[in-house]
Amino acid sequence: TDPQSTDSFMMLPPLLEHGLQAMLPTRWLSALMHRFAAIQQPWIKQATIDFVRRTYAIDMSEAQEEDPHAYASFNDFFTRSLKPGSRPLAEPPALLSPVDGTISQWGRIHGDTVFQAKGRSFSAGALLGDNAAAQAYQDGEFATIYLAPYNYHRIHMPMAARLVSGRYIPGRLFSVQPSTVRAIDGLFARNERLALHFESASGPFAMVLVGALFVGSIETVIEGKISPPHWRAPRDYDYRNQNVQLDRGEELGRFNMGSTVILLKPPGMARWREDVGPGDAVRMGQSLGQLVTTAI
Repeated sequence: TDPQSTDSFMMLPPLLEHGLQAMLPTRWLSALMHRFAAIQQPWIKQATIDFVRRTYAIDMSEAQEEDPHAYASFNDFFTRSLKPGSRPLAEPPALLSPVDGTISQWGRIHGDTVFQAKGRSFSAGALLGDNAAAQAYQDGEFATIYLAPYNYHRIHMPMAARLVSGRYIPGRLFSVQPSTVRAIDGLFARNERLALHFESASGPFAMVLVGALFVGSIETVIEGKISPPHWRAPRDYDYRNQNVQLDRGEELGRFNMGSTVILLKPPGMARWREDVGPGDAVRMGQSLGQLVTTAI
């Protein structure tokens, strides 16, 4: 478990942790957090920013705006941009990490089954909200990367690709911190999430942006804010006729507060690095492995 994580549930037995979170009004709490994060009253937003900086030892030297009090709101501070060159991209044919975070799990997808934590898993079809789309990843590979509150919270492209489609999938808003992931079956396929599908020179791949407790917003550069509101039914986005081309390392979207990104790729697309694995910190632009068929 990340020593800087403040998981309020980490000392609870799994059944009790699950029960407590199941009883929480998570949608209401997350919507409230989203409104709070947008407050521009100086003393409120500055006190909140200062508290978070002290709690998580956030390094502002990388930020494009180093003065934490110059941000209009806590959300602007939390989703801050970085100085050019702060995240150099690994040379092609590297498959890039799309985010700063910690590798929760990665490895092979066994049939349709994606490993979550010891004794727990979920299906790729359930994660994507689309069994047909999941066929491309049968016996493929996945990487689950957890973004803690102190991480950079923008999401970037792991390779050059064309955005084909997206699906917003409603769900719960359980915490995605490590102890909760170990406690709740199929957590990532139960939480609210946005599944994005891409075509690249190396083949198809998917990225799933998973919402969580207190994650007040999931956004993309194409649509802007996807949530809130927290919709009760799936919402589909079709980009096949829009020619949405994104370069490797280009910004794709962002989270408010910590969450998780899951990358799915078909068999044979890339080889994972052997010197990195679960529990290791990664930074956006760092190599996760080598593409077998070089992307543009």
